[in-house]
Amino acid sequence: MKRIYFNEVATRDGFQIEPEFIATDTKVALVDAISECGYAKVEVTSFTSPRAISMLRDAEEVMGRIRRVPGVEYTVLVPNLRGAERALEARADELNLVMSTSETHNLANLRMPREKSFAALADVVRMVDGRTPVNVSLSTCFGCPMEGAVAQDEVLRWAGRFAALGVRGLTICDTTGMAHPAQVGRMVAALQQVFAGLQLTLHFHNTRGMGLANVLAAVQGGIARFDGSLGGLGGCPYAPGASGNISSEDAIHMLDAMGYDTGIDIGKLLAVARRMPEIVGHEVPGQVAKAGRITDLHPAPASVAQLQKEFSA
Repeated sequence: MKRIYFNEVATRDGFQIEPEFIATDTKVALVDAISECGYAKVEVTSFTSPRAISMLRDAEEVMGRIRRVPGVEYTVLVPNLRGAERALEARADELNLVMSTSETHNLANLRMPREKSFAALADVVRMVDGRTPVNVSLSTCFGCPMEGAVAQDEVLRWAGRFAALGVRGLTICDTTGMAHPAQVGRMVAALQQVFAGLQLTLHFHNTRGMGLANVLAAVQGGIARFDGSLGGLGGCPYAPGASGNISSEDAIHMLDAMGYDTGIDIGKLLAVARRMPEIVGHEVPGQVAKAGRITDLHPAPASVAQLQKEFSA
């Protein structure tokens, strides 16, 4: 079967909305552990203003201390030219730029209209000038919790504007978990028809319990790259009470059970995933780390042996 590639986003997307600061030593150790699991990419941190996202104020130190494993790309989020300069100095393997396809969400989340966001991010692409690969994450591609439906043509329009700048990849994000599998199928068919030469990644949330179904729809539609977050950490403040990203270990376990090659050592992955509640100080939504793999068998109750004797007599 086709190889599937995963990008772990827990230490950036997952951690950025946590209320309690997670120690730099813990972040470094977690990235190092993730790096040994077989991921294609790890989104390590964000080079935003420390005043905007205090949780990630140690971005330079984390990037400087992680142990880089050959074959793993270490990507970071950058919001503007200054963030890009900092990321290049930190030797990021990829820069991830973010804006929303919904005007209302972009205003709420980034505090500027979409055209202003595009202009600022275009400046980053031009400044980088091919020295480091650039990926663009487009938020709310499957719906906005304030506007409602976002037209597929609008998603393709913004994707096309970034593609014209020469970016390497596009991540199509279901930021608040509004996607459903039929919609995903239509979207991935259109994306691959128009942007076959780009690295296409899908980013799903499990807000309404359809995260894994959407992953499967995208895989069956030909997509080979996905974001995931250990334990299902993360979420969007504009979807109140919502759960976060799809759980990496749940999605990888599903695809592994179906025979797909994810390149992930699921045993190592689950060992890391089981540390997440202690790291963040609360329970996390992921299920497989709690229940175990479907191949993990358990001893039968002692009563079964007695019943077997009785019924075989």
